[in-house]
Amino acid sequence: MQGNNQSDNNEILSTKQNDNKNHNSSKIKSYLPVLIAFSIVIGIFIGNKLIPSQQSTQQAAFNINKPSKINSILRLLEENYVKKMSVDSIEEVIIPQILKFFDPHTSYFPPKINVEAHESLNGNFEGIGVQFNIQEDTILIINTISGGPSEKIGVLAGDRIVTINDSLFAGIGITNDDVIKNLKGAKGTKVKIGIKRKNIKDLIFFDIIRDKIPLYSVDVSYMLNNKTGYIKISQFAGTTYSEFMEAAAKLKQAGMSRLVLDLRDNGGGYIDAAVNITDEFLPKGKMIVYTKGDFREQVNYKATDNDFLIDTELIILINSWSASASEIVAGAVQDNDRGTIIGRRSFGKGLVQEEFGFSDNSGIRITTAKYYTPLGRSIQKPYKNGFESYYSDIYHRAEDGELVNENNATYTDSVKYLTEKGKVLYGGGGIMPDIFVPIDTVSFTEFFKQITSKGLIYSFALSYSDNNRETLKKLKSAEEINAYLDKINILNQFLKYSEQKGVISNTHDLKLSKKVINTQLKAYIARNIIDNEGYFPIIRTIDDDLQKAVEILQK
Repeated sequence: MQGNNQSDNNEILSTKQNDNKNHNSSKIKSYLPVLIAFSIVIGIFIGNKLIPSQQSTQQAAFNINKPSKINSILRLLEENYVKKMSVDSIEEVIIPQILKFFDPHTSYFPPKINVEAHESLNGNFEGIGVQFNIQEDTILIINTISGGPSEKIGVLAGDRIVTINDSLFAGIGITNDDVIKNLKGAKGTKVKIGIKRKNIKDLIFFDIIRDKIPLYSVDVSYMLNNKTGYIKISQFAGTTYSEFMEAAAKLKQAGMSRLVLDLRDNGGGYIDAAVNITDEFLPKGKMIVYTKGDFREQVNYKATDNDFLIDTELIILINSWSASASEIVAGAVQDNDRGTIIGRRSFGKGLVQEEFGFSDNSGIRITTAKYYTPLGRSIQKPYKNGFESYYSDIYHRAEDGELVNENNATYTDSVKYLTEKGKVLYGGGGIMPDIFVPIDTVSFTEFFKQITSKGLIYSFALSYSDNNRETLKKLKSAEEINAYLDKINILNQFLKYSEQKGVISNTHDLKLSKKVINTQLKAYIARNIIDNEGYFPIIRTIDDDLQKAVEILQK
């Protein structure tokens, strides 16, 4: 069960000129409210996923010989406080507060959140297999997951769920959590849904037997041209390596001799997945990464004789939200002079967590080691100014102008590291790309800012897709959808829609933002019809990082 939103995590140890400058800085500052809000959301996820491997969770069984003041206080409160109270409920509040004395990635996960985190990393969950969005207080099915129980029984994209188990489930106040809670469930259990389908008067009822639903971490793979393949990985989960190898094999068969590996916005995951993928690019014996801590001996991860992509020319895309396992891959490729890193400085998460589980399905992830790139760089950024400052670092990078000028980047490690080919690298604050690409500030006009903050591009694309699904379904590729939407001038239809929503365009802003708005509209509509295979081939035309990668590879 996947709730859709407008925007498209971490790691686990193994056993994701002045005038121009001032102008750009002012443009960047207009991004700040959006960036800081985004940073708070993403910050929740980054740093809690670089865990050894999916088999590493340990069941807590602690033998504490000396009395614990914390346990004694809790017992005293439970037995003596003026009002009856539950120690369990107090523990849920106290534990996160205690962990704040350590580092941003030593974290406690309550049962529900912990279970969901493991579903994501394990590559599957149990439910009915639909992607949905709440539109006008009803549950709109965006897509059914291929091979899932909903698709098999005849549920279609565009259907609206009106009832769940004979109870009305539409109206003001319904949330994604409400929907997920009622539709997810153990494999083999049954849920009855009532569907409203366009042009059919009565509700259609389906009894759906829940099943395991795959979660994919390779978002898309396709050929950019006759020699260059493109693979985007969203996180490093239990199934990522096999997904990646399947995608790579498909692209090599199609003629790929060059690859763009997109790790932007990938917050990490299992270290094994990152190591195994990197292994395919490096000669046997080359260091990929090593980990060590005061209570953990050094563990070296080196390339084996797996070399499926050893001769493939490689470019890796990163940005400020590429963290942890993503930084392991980028760091290994960079330190070994194996490929080119393009984009902006990565997050800077170089801590490794081990997970300990409790009988109620909650868990604690404790930082037990640091990881180091092959040259010995620790890329962990400082967190001495508090966790909020740590996670909102993207805000400070924007404010300091780093997102438009790489010379504004700051590091805490001044030690120079030299690769065999003489490249100078630094640690102490993420991976700085070999080729820096500034973010586009020109298109971010006041009009664009307003329609983005109100989510109008996404909402229009969703509504248009729903109202024109039969026509759009006849178009089989991103290229066909793109050409059709250009033919009917989808941008003009959107401008009328935005005006109805109270946001009126002007000639100046539209001239600067037109291409970005039009491209995003077409990409979102294509995604609603044929998923990521529709979105990425269209959005690439305004993707400066990707355009630079293709340019470099064609030289």
